Amino acid sequence: MTNRIVHGGGITAAARQYGGRPEEWLDLSTGINPNPVTLPEIPVAAWHRLPDQHLQERAREAARSYYRSGDILPLPVPGTQSVIQLLPRLVSDGSVAILSPTYGEYARAFTLAGLQVRQVSTVAELTADDRLIIAVNPNNPDGRMLPIDQLRDLHDRLRSQGGILLVDEAFGDMEPAASVAPLAASMPNLIIFRSFGKFFGLAGLRLGFVIAEAAILTRFEDWLGPWAVSGPALSIAASLMESDTSAIRNRILQRHSALQTILRRGKLQVAGGTALFALVADDRAEGIYTHLCRHHILVRKFDYAGNWLRFGLAPDEAADERLAGVLEDYST
Repeated sequence: MTNRIVHGGGITAAARQYGGRPEEWLDLSTGINPNPVTLPEIPVAAWHRLPDQHLQERAREAARSYYRSGDILPLPVPGTQSVIQLLPRLVSDGSVAILSPTYGEYARAFTLAGLQVRQVSTVAELTADDRLIIAVNPNNPDGRMLPIDQLRDLHDRLRSQGGILLVDEAFGDMEPAASVAPLAASMPNLIIFRSFGKFFGLAGLRLGFVIAEAAILTRFEDWLGPWAVSGPALSIAASLMESDTSAIRNRILQRHSALQTILRRGKLQVAGGTALFALVADDRAEGIYTHLCRHHILVRKFDYAGNWLRFGLAPDEAADERLAGVLEDYST
């Protein structure tokens, strides 16, 4: 059995080890908007009834406009993690290549399914034996971005080999110009995963979308079964995707700028990231992590890169000062 992946968000476990109540901790361990949006009104029927078809249709239309996916109606799923577990069913031969380091659940899902997994660092390392290639774009945790033209060329090469390209755009909301979703209708061997909760700050809703040709979406829909996404989730998604999201975007950019300033003040080297998190490379990472935990601030550390720490966004100026003070205390 492959060991379970340690993700961000483990406040309860951290509080048990270092003390304090979970609600007293400052959680910077995830790449989620720290300011969840105000929930729109949810019709009572969405709670009372199984998800009616019109709810799904409205959410899919809203997602098509929001993601600019043209003729493709994105499929709502109960979090993209749910469809990661289904990906091994798409591979009958050859290997799976994952541009790494990246989100660890991909390699785990394929390994548990008994498939050959190759974790590669560059596109140049991909081979004709790779039947499914996974690129997280922007990447987690280093923010690496592959240009659209490169992804399109990679798709065309895979298509000629009978393979599939999966592009995970979980952090793509802040980089709409870098999304391949507008090209999806002309790329039949492409699958795109989109996360709903990260940008809107509603990770607990457990909602994502899959963008792909109809035949692939039908397979995922059949595998997930009926009523996979709740009526309230569909209603919330449709309302928010139909709304003006510029204020959300601007607030994230403000919080991102504040984090960058704090890290510079703390003399920490930013090695990458996205608008929702920063990756720090520092040989003192373990000591910094422990020091932050003792002050009830949680960041993300990595078992495969001992000098890395990922800092998520703080929710407000008071949290900024709290983080800045603890980092300054470590440096002095």
